Amino acid sequence: MRVLLSTYDSRGGVEPLVGLAVQLRALGAEVRVCAPPDKEFAALTAGFGVPLVPFGDPVRAMITAATPPSEEDLRRQVDGLIAAQFDTVAAAAEGCDALVATALPWTAAGARSAAEKLGIHYVYASYHPNQLPSPHHPPAQYAGLPFPPFAIDNRVLWDRYAQNANELLGTTLNSHRASIGLPPVDNVLDYAFTDHPWLAADPTLGPWQEAADLDVVQTGAWLLLDERPLPAELVAFLDAGTPPVYVGFGSMAVRSSIDIARVAIEAIRAQGRRALLSHGWAELALIDDRDDCFAIGEVNQQALFGRVAAVMHHGGAGTTTAAARAGAPQVVIPQGVDQLYWAGRVTELGIGTAYDGRTATVESLSAALNTTLTPETRARVSAPAGTIRTDGAMVAATLLIDAISRQRPPADLARPAPPR
Repeated sequence: MRVLLSTYDSRGGVEPLVGLAVQLRALGAEVRVCAPPDKEFAALTAGFGVPLVPFGDPVRAMITAATPPSEEDLRRQVDGLIAAQFDTVAAAAEGCDALVATALPWTAAGARSAAEKLGIHYVYASYHPNQLPSPHHPPAQYAGLPFPPFAIDNRVLWDRYAQNANELLGTTLNSHRASIGLPPVDNVLDYAFTDHPWLAADPTLGPWQEAADLDVVQTGAWLLLDERPLPAELVAFLDAGTPPVYVGFGSMAVRSSIDIARVAIEAIRAQGRRALLSHGWAELALIDDRDDCFAIGEVNQQALFGRVAAVMHHGGAGTTTAAARAGAPQVVIPQGVDQLYWAGRVTELGIGTAYDGRTATVESLSAALNTTLTPETRARVSAPAGTIRTDGAMVAATLLIDAISRQRPPADLARPAPPR
């Protein structure tokens, strides 16, 4: 069996696909990944022997650009990403039995079009519940914003979101579909998500609330086992004192007039704690040369988070899950979209604090950290830490292999794969 996994996302979206690829290969499938052409994604996939087919512009350059892209640039990028689904992704899917897409629904709609043309199985997967339509939550794009005056309930917001997607992207998508002999779709989001999407999030941290809208399969988070040792210099810093507070914002640029690294370090020092600063895509830097702070690049969070006093981060699905699994209290400073959801879940579970970084001050962030470091919070963290599933990628891999097997006739299963 051959499977194509496709996404246009940052590290937090690419790594879970590699986790799924590893489990699919363990079940005997051949796998390749379509993802942005960033060098770190090529290194990540190569490290696990998974072929990468790049498409689109590098994500890091786009996210970390000094100024946000113009409306014209965004339109060009979106049109280019949709077009790539009909050439690069479609070509990579030839000879495959299934295609799994994540992230942007309009690129996923293009990927599903390629799967439809090829007659292969298609699955859409989300890493967080509020990307999927439900009466229990608004679209992620509306999270944290005042409800528009026409909103009656969440379904109204989802209808509006779908209408906007159709108006902005429907013509482009359908023109490409027409070029390969496919009929138009009248709802981009519904087509991308399907009636049976997967939710690759932990049931404790990000549960799906049952609703009649979609038949969602929650597999659990797609974790990629990281066996890398921590760098010797980092181990020496950890061993030299009390557990530090980790600060990192992953793939976020953290565009703000506030020097978040300075505020974070001073807030941590105000609590009498040491600081461990992750450079990340925001390229955070130490503010002085005192020995109570240490800066790191990309390291094994699975090994690190069990050795820190707390994790101060942006609220990405992967970091939230890694911290919770390690039993580390969290201060979540969300930058947008799904991060607001995870910040809310951390607060609801009592395993940390959500903090508005737009108005960050040393005093208020120190107070949030103080709440996070209490014995009560530490005690609450231990409960979900023991329940977080680690088999989500294997569950998804097994489901996919079973689905392919049901769709292929027995004779086809025995036939040798065609040469590539």
